[in-house]
Amino acid sequence: MRLRLTPRDPSYFDLFAAQASYLVVGANLLAEILGADRATRKDINRRMAEAEHAADDATHTIMRRLNQTFVTPFDRDDIYNLASSLDDCMDFMDEAADLIVLYKVDELPARVSDQVQVLQRAAELTAEAMPRLRSMDSLQEYWVEVNRLENQADKTHRKLLAQMFDEITDPILLLKLKEIVEKLEDAADAFEKVANSIETIALKES
Repeated sequence: MRLRLTPRDPSYFDLFAAQASYLVVGANLLAEILGADRATRKDINRRMAEAEHAADDATHTIMRRLNQTFVTPFDRDDIYNLASSLDDCMDFMDEAADLIVLYKVDELPARVSDQVQVLQRAAELTAEAMPRLRSMDSLQEYWVEVNRLENQADKTHRKLLAQMFDEITDPILLLKLKEIVEKLEDAADAFEKVANSIETIALKES
């Protein structure tokens, strides 16, 4: 069953909130897929694809609205950049989940779970921040924390790559795992880009 956007005639703020809510779904599905067997992973990946499609619907609605309306709640370029950055977060998480299934990886390194935990927290913080765009209230703690999380993700990513190159002797498996962890790192970077977009908007509107 496809996820549906609500309400039927949403505002920009509602659409940003919808995008962010799907990020929470996506990050949690990534956590779920890590410990699942191959058969279960296929079902989780299907649910991830549904969430990604729903997030895309919100993104496309924002882009159509930008092309059809003159008055916007804040700078048009900032709306575009924020919507695109939110979309990137979901796309990278969806790609990571898809690769885990397509590559038939039996077991992922333990530190991949650390990567996903960072994404889960970043998604939660992003979803909590979106409603505050209406008032631009209490957003600084959000972007500071997401930037901290991204720095944490960078360190985890470097340690994970070093560990993989030290311990994995199968070159094909190494390439598969490296691509997966790179997509997770891309997702962390995308969450930081969202936070930076929010900071830019808040500073302009203050």
